[in-house]
Amino acid sequence: MKKKIVGFGASISTTSINKAFATYALEFFPEYEVELIDLNDYKVPVFSVDCEKENCPEEAKAFLAKIKEADVLICSMAEHNRNWTVGFKNLFDWCSRLDLKLLQNKPMFLLSTSPGGYGAQNSMNIAKTIFPAFGGNILTTFALPKFHENFDREQGILDAALLADFKNQVDDFKHKLIEEN
Repeated sequence: MKKKIVGFGASISTTSINKAFATYALEFFPEYEVELIDLNDYKVPVFSVDCEKENCPEEAKAFLAKIKEADVLICSMAEHNRNWTVGFKNLFDWCSRLDLKLLQNKPMFLLSTSPGGYGAQNSMNIAKTIFPAFGGNILTTFALPKFHENFDREQGILDAALLADFKNQVDDFKHKLIEEN
């Protein structure tokens, strides 16, 4: 039986470039069963302790169940104002109340991209700091700058140097997965 990778873009934008980037990354893992999930399927009310007393939304439970059934995670961090998107942060908050180690120590390939030259690395750096406290086992990272200049939804990464770097990171991730087993 194939191991399963669950991938997602950390955004609720219907035109999310991070969802597109996560989709692309999943193509490099044909030896796995892959599933791309859309955070729009897991919309939750704004987290507050008052709402939490009423009940935890089923969507948060469903997202956490997807994480639990995965063997590996690919997450592409979107960025708004140098931070996580509110949609992802809100879902993360709800899930952390259900299970503090919500990322389940699953091996993670952490990605990010943005239209700007920094490639949403502010958001990625926050995730690199925060995720381990929530069971995040980040093995490899890659940030793609200037998404609209360097990526085509049909062809993938257009810049030869960035593509070579990305493929090296994929290979490194696969090697680390083998080491973990």
